[in-house]
Amino acid sequence: MKRSTITLPDDLAAAVQAYSESQEVQPTVTAVVQAALREYLSRRGAYPPKKPLPISPAPKGSGRRGVSRRHDEHLAQLV
Repeated sequence: MKRSTITLPDDLAAAVQAYSESQEVQPTVTAVVQAALREYLSRRGAYPPKKPLPISPAPKGSGRRGVSRRHDEHLAQLV
């Protein structure tokens, strides 16, 4: 991880603070800035998008039982 120092204008710093305070679990300024950069860069094609997990319901009669109880085991097979 690379450490960077940024300067935020007062209005942007206030918006980040207000957003953080409005959340039930308050994110850090670092977390908000990282999330904003990921979204900004991914919308412009400069950051790879997250691949969705290939999850789909098992067809009826497939024989796959207990997925709701042993979901971690099933997901580990997909990754």
